[in-house]
Amino acid sequence: MGLELANVEHALPDRSLTRRALLIAGGASVGAVALASAGDRVRASLGALVDPAAAPRLPVYRTRPDLLIPAPTVTTLKPGVSPGLMFLAPYNAPNHAQAGAMIVGGTGEPIWEQPLPHLVTTDFRVQSFKGAPALTWWQGIVELGHGVGHYVIADSSYRPLATVNAGNRRAGDLHEFLLTNRGTALLTTYLVTNRDLRAVHGLKDGTIQDAMFQEIDVASGRVLLEWHSLDHIPITESYWPLSKDWDYVHLNSIEVDRDENLLVSSRNTHTIYKLARKSGEIIWRLGGKQSNFQLASDAVFVWQHDARRQSDGSITVFDNGDALSRALVLNVDESARKVILRSAFVHPSKLHASSQGNVQVLPGGNVHVGWGAQPYVSEFSPSGELLLDAKLGTDYVSYRSYRIPWSGTGAAEPTVAIERSRRRLDAFVSWNGDTRVARWQALTGTTPQTLSVVGSVARTGFETGMRLSPLLTRLAIRGVDAAGTTVGTSKLLAV
Repeated sequence: MGLELANVEHALPDRSLTRRALLIAGGASVGAVALASAGDRVRASLGALVDPAAAPRLPVYRTRPDLLIPAPTVTTLKPGVSPGLMFLAPYNAPNHAQAGAMIVGGTGEPIWEQPLPHLVTTDFRVQSFKGAPALTWWQGIVELGHGVGHYVIADSSYRPLATVNAGNRRAGDLHEFLLTNRGTALLTTYLVTNRDLRAVHGLKDGTIQDAMFQEIDVASGRVLLEWHSLDHIPITESYWPLSKDWDYVHLNSIEVDRDENLLVSSRNTHTIYKLARKSGEIIWRLGGKQSNFQLASDAVFVWQHDARRQSDGSITVFDNGDALSRALVLNVDESARKVILRSAFVHPSKLHASSQGNVQVLPGGNVHVGWGAQPYVSEFSPSGELLLDAKLGTDYVSYRSYRIPWSGTGAAEPTVAIERSRRRLDAFVSWNGDTRVARWQALTGTTPQTLSVVGSVARTGFETGMRLSPLLTRLAIRGVDAAGTTVGTSKLLAV
């Protein structure tokens, strides 16, 4: 990392000094980064690397001590990994440790964190909203294996654009929030009811969870469609053991098919249902007790999540399995009603995720897998080679994970922390979420209008440190992009 002026003695590696910050200034949060740190570039040049036994890193940032979601530890990294950032929503933290939404770079370096105390975040990703990329997620609490909460749409500066609630006095569930090209959102919800109990032996005093989904007009909040599993799926199709609050279906994904009808994944019937969007009637069943398709033996899935139609007509699904979880690509012949396995991606550790998980086919053909209840995220080549593997912090899980290109803009200024002694001045800078800064410039002057550059260092991850002349009495730090254009400047601090 070359230095331009002598007033900057040298750049400091992240978190290299004892924490004794004297001054902190800047925005509390907001911004995102597609830029690899210097450490990222070094690691990438090494091919497969890293100690698999390495402990997940708990960040201790001088500039943002409030951000404490552990970064995932990348244990495998090979050439050929797809571009873009990883979108995670770690939760289930031990001892009430921090959890929330997180964007990370290719080697796990945090780019943006949004902790949500006492709440769970799921399905954090980028979708299209009003023709532009936007962040979306669910937040709330978990009850009976479902969510009670709402959905957020945010812009490229991480400012909320809309809050979406389930209609008809329902609670928004954690399993799906899908924006459509109709200006609507498809979301899951559920209702605990005693309806149809007389048909269930052994549940005379119990209740059934009626799995539901809605299509909501985002602008008005009007319910355009509300679908009930008890109207369409017989309880005899369930594999789930009888219990007091019987979750006989458990919907966990909704997909708009090529003909604008819907594909819905039901974990507890081991079935992907194709539904008529207007009437809600079942067009066909793939898998389960009443399958309309003949599945090859290696294409059978159970307790599955995240059924998605791909552009070539195949269907991807995360097969949670009874003992081994797999990311599957299925060739589905709807005319002959036959299904064969095209590809199966298995973690080298033979993971079994008892719940959650997703499969994402990336633009270049690689396959990104979120392992759900197992704290791992992986990327495979089309041939099945493991290109990237990362482990979340201890006991954390992420319902889904994604790899998506993203460009974020800070809504506030960069945050600066200063540590000073008689012989040295160390400055640290970060900008939560920024994706544009390539270099940080140290500035001094008597007012914000009279600032001049006294040094510059390359950005080195979430937080960058630099050693400055102890003679400086005022300091601001400016971020510039790869072309040298200013993208953000901190407050001017009296040192």
